[in-house]
Amino acid sequence: MKTTLITGASSGIGEAFAKRLAKEKHNLLLVARSEIKLKSLCQSLSNQNGIDAQYITVDLAKKDCYKLIADEVKKRNLEVNWLINNAGIGSGGDILEYSLEDYQNMMHLNMDAMVALTYTFLPQMRAAKNGTIINVSSMAGFGAIPYMNIYAATKGFVKYFTEALWEENRLYNIQTMLLCPGATETGFFDAAKIGNERKSSFSTKNLETPDAVVESAMKGLRKKSMVTISGFQNKIARRLLFIVPTKFGLKMWGNQMRKNLKLEIK
Repeated sequence: MKTTLITGASSGIGEAFAKRLAKEKHNLLLVARSEIKLKSLCQSLSNQNGIDAQYITVDLAKKDCYKLIADEVKKRNLEVNWLINNAGIGSGGDILEYSLEDYQNMMHLNMDAMVALTYTFLPQMRAAKNGTIINVSSMAGFGAIPYMNIYAATKGFVKYFTEALWEENRLYNIQTMLLCPGATETGFFDAAKIGNERKSSFSTKNLETPDAVVESAMKGLRKKSMVTISGFQNKIARRLLFIVPTKFGLKMWGNQMRKNLKLEIK
């Protein structure tokens, strides 16, 4: 049975993708850590849309988590023809404010798990000469960001990986797309351990909704875009990055962030 696999599907952008694609009659395999949320969501989507919705409870930050998913896909006789690598986590603050373990978990979730799942399900897509892969990056992936150092670097990895993947697989009729939202109304800031008093330093006042991000993604797919940036202000920001010299931009951003975060240089 052809199935769309979505990671980080219990809330935010992942949940919005699940609801949108269920309406379009995609069978779903939802992956996240919260079994209660996944079970409820699958039951709701199945009842409302007449589709098959299943879930796997797994922590994608753990090593070899993809093997459990691959085994379950095989056991359930599913064929993953859409893969949406959405799961991710962030950080915000001085690099030493987080533990090394926090960063290692972030790197594994944001990069390793995405690569492993893509590598696992790509052969079946190539054999079928059909498939769709959406990797969710971020506006942070377009350049180095002081005080979001590791997070921005992982999202830069997602960007370059996905762009190369697009070229490697376009002749197999596999549509590969990089999705880059900006600050969005999700649980990102809580998961990233960014307190409410610091939240405004890492986002704009007008946050996008997950539904708006998914709508941008669907438009991008219809246009066969390699990269889709969600939100008008984010598209403008992307153009500005071409104009501002890197060192100047880093100093300007760094000075502003030190002021916002009230960081003292000792």
